[in-house]
Amino acid sequence: MRSLAFAAALALLPTAAHAWGGTAHSAIDRAAIEAIPDDGPIFLRNYVDYIAASATLPDSWRGDSENFSKIEEDPNHGWFREQFTFLKPIPRSRYEFVIALYKRYETIKDSDPATAARTNVRWTGTLPYAAIEAYDRLIVCMRQVRKAQVEGGDASVPEQHCAFDTIRLGHYIGDGAQPMHDSVHSDGWRGDNPEGFTTDRSVHGRFEGQFVDGMKLTVADIAPRIGEPGHRNGDMFDAVLAYLDEAGNKVRAVYTLEKRNGFADFADKEVRAMIYERTAAGASMLRDMLCRAWAESAHPPTKVTPSPLDFSNPRFNPETGSAPD
Repeated sequence: MRSLAFAAALALLPTAAHAWGGTAHSAIDRAAIEAIPDDGPIFLRNYVDYIAASATLPDSWRGDSENFSKIEEDPNHGWFREQFTFLKPIPRSRYEFVIALYKRYETIKDSDPATAARTNVRWTGTLPYAAIEAYDRLIVCMRQVRKAQVEGGDASVPEQHCAFDTIRLGHYIGDGAQPMHDSVHSDGWRGDNPEGFTTDRSVHGRFEGQFVDGMKLTVADIAPRIGEPGHRNGDMFDAVLAYLDEAGNKVRAVYTLEKRNGFADFADKEVRAMIYERTAAGASMLRDMLCRAWAESAHPPTKVTPSPLDFSNPRFNPETGSAPD
């Protein structure tokens, strides 16, 4: 009797939203790893089942009952660009971004309290920082894999580290491919709404979970759409920002599809095309970042002089105690 009551109580607890749901996140990760060329980190193929099965792991860190973890993790899954149009360029430091938001909050809290209430890290998101931080960690563990390979040692431990960081990177990049993760309109249209888009919060889950499961998305649907490897050169943080902008620019198109009731028919060609294109974009970006990290890991760490922590570094920021990248 007690076990039944306990189960009933658990069923009433709120749960964290699972972006893209397990189906798409898993397919994105698996498609990305299967698309790694032979000169890339092919050792990840040995861990593809583990990575794909764990694709939604970062969502489990967002439960209300683990609030320390939730406060840190929640912002990593969104990038609500309309909230910080005042901030250009985007800081190359998570903490400089947070401080800039707080300064803006202090400026407008009395004159525009409604906007100020969402001018904070929870309602702006930190997705590009979470992605680039995971990317940097991958470079480090991939160097360790290379070292073990050269020395004839056991590479399994650093390979497992890389697999775990691939789970983190894959989740954030997968989230970023979904247009509603890159807009204030993440859970229903907010603010001025001349086109009469839905304000129902369920729209998010109906698109990325219910429809994806209903259409039975598979890796085979994504693989032919990934394309050739890219992002071999250039600044990776800038590439992540551009990737999120591209996805965010499609949010109106998603709501337009919902408005004509496209989500109700799992055979709807336009909704399916949107999901194919967006999941393929996520898999392509993840594949490219994994390959770029592997290429970067072939080089020894760059010697930064003076240190980012050195007060004499010309980019040193006393508000964060470090120089940004």
